[in-house]
Order: sequence, then structure tokens, then C-alpha cells
Amino acid sequence: MALKFPERGPLNLPALSEEWLAIWDDEKTFEQSVTTRPADKPYVFFEGPPSANGKPGIHHVMARAIKDIFCRFQTLKGHRVERKAGWDTHGLPVELGVEKELGITKEDIGTKLTVEEYNDACRKTVMRYTSEWNELTRQMGYWVDMEAPYVTYHTKYMESVWWLLAQMHKKGLLYKGYTIQPYSPMAGTGLSSHELNQPGTYRDVKDTTVVAQFRATEASKTQVLAKCGLSDEGLNLDFLAWTTTPWTLPANLAVSVNEQLDHALADDGEGRLLLVAADLIETLSGTLECPLSRRATVKGALVAGLTYRHPLLDRNSPVVIGGDYITTESGTGL
Repeated sequence: MALKFPERGPLNLPALSEEWLAIWDDEKTFEQSVTTRPADKPYVFFEGPPSANGKPGIHHVMARAIKDIFCRFQTLKGHRVERKAGWDTHGLPVELGVEKELGITKEDIGTKLTVEEYNDACRKTVMRYTSEWNELTRQMGYWVDMEAPYVTYHTKYMESVWWLLAQMHKKGLLYKGYTIQPYSPMAGTGLSSHELNQPGTYRDVKDTTVVAQFRATEASKTQVLAKCGLSDEGLNLDFLAWTTTPWTLPANLAVSVNEQLDHALADDGEGRLLLVAADLIETLSGTLECPLSRRATVKGALVAGLTYRHPLLDRNSPVVIGGDYITTESGTGL
């Protein structure tokens, strides 16, 4: 008997996709992939939940495709993979979106509107694009149980998290530590790494930098002049250090130098020798608006250990060896 196969004609991927999605719907393929596996052989999967306060994007398709691979593979191995969908309904983006829509700030909660009204507005906003998410889930063939999702603002979910934290505390698995935490004064809360990656968080801005003048102690000046074979002509020796954080100068404890860089003793013509990176003399002459003439050259390693007077406080501070992050691309070399 001759076998006959239908001729499909030109490849039409959108039509082919819809055809297979219809077959999966009619035959309940996803449901059967779960129910035909034994309940005593589970592979537990709870989706890392998206937030439906924003529309899905291509990055969600990519992440879900990767997650789907693992679930399908475990299904092929005979596991019962009841894939639990979820909705993330907490977080700063949700709050900020609601506050923008209502034209309020955090300080207005409890005065211009009640906490209950604010929470209700957040609940409505966070589920705004649920239908778009459901349609994307169907179109990309992502198998997950959307009929009974877990929702992070449900009491059952929150109390489950509290219960888990309590168990960890009882077992001594929680501890108090300290870390640097990005903080938003406007929102009145710390910021997670995810929130710091929200659109518009980082912007290119012009900022103020400062070239600070640190006067070497007499002993250090004598030491440098001796190394360079120069006589003491009554000139002061100043270390010129560049900083992008000028507000830290009152608490300054040290100046860093790259031991591999050549540094110059430059005469500014006004009774000072300035220690700067040799390659930056010309640039600094323009910045400082005074011609600098090189008197001697010394390696950064020979400068380490010298001391200078703090510009504001009555104390000496050291010049220390820094790393290769100190370059001659900008600044002074210190």
C-alpha cells in the first residue's frame, strides 16, 4: 500500500504555530503530560513570577523558553511536573507606578488617601496586563498552570514565607550582618540589584572633580630632593591629587600613587614644586593656567611612604601604593 503525505506548500511559521497550538488545546497535551505521570514521582517547579503591572517583552520569552526546556526534559524522564505559575505583586516599581498615576508621594499615604486605598490601587495596577501575559504564554507554547497561580499578595503566600523564616530562625540559620545598601531617599527604602537595573536608573551626568593640593612635610621634601639630586631652594613640595569625591577631603587619610608610573617634579614658577604624573604636565599646565617646567623625574614606587600635612586638620598622612587603576588618562596621576 502506498503511503500518501499531504504537501504543505510554502513554510508559514505563524500558521504552523497556530495549528499546533490548536492541536495541543484540543488534545489537552499539557494536562496529559502531567496526569499520565505518577504522583509519587514529582519534579517540583514554581515559576519565578513575573509582575503583570508591565507588558511582557522578548527577554521574558527567552527566559521562559529556557525554563520550559528543563520541565519538558523532566517530563520525558517520567516525572510528574505540575508547573505552578505565579504573579509577583510586591516591589518598588509597582509602588512608584501607582504614585505617579495618582500624583502622590510616600508622604501622602495616610493623609491624602488611606493606606487601604493605596493598597487597593496597587492591587489593581499590578494585575493590569494579566490578559497580555496569558496570551503570550499560549502563543509561545509555554506550558504552565495559569488556572491556579500563586500570588504574592495573598495572605496564604505571605504567611507561608513568614513560617519558613520562623523555621530558619529556630534552626539558627538567620544572622545579622552589615553591607553597603543602595538607598532611595525619594522612595524611603533600600534598592535591590533588580531595581537598580530599571530603565532610567543610570544616566550620564557631568560631575565636579577636584585637584587637591597636599603639602609635603619638610622631611619628605628633603627626601625627594635628595633622590632627584636637587638642592633645597626654599621651594615647597606639593602632591597634586585628583578626586571625583571632593566631599571626602575633610576625612582624607592617604594619597594613592601608581608605583609603575613616572612622576615629575614640576616647577610652577610661584615657589612650588608639584609632584604629578610626568605624562600629564602639559595637560595640567592648561588646567591650572600656569606653565609647568619639569625639574626631575621619579618613579611612583619611590614616592610611597612620604608624608604630607592634611589641608584642614593638624595631622600628617602617608602617600601609599595604589593599583593600576591610577592612570594618566585623566586627573594628576595621584
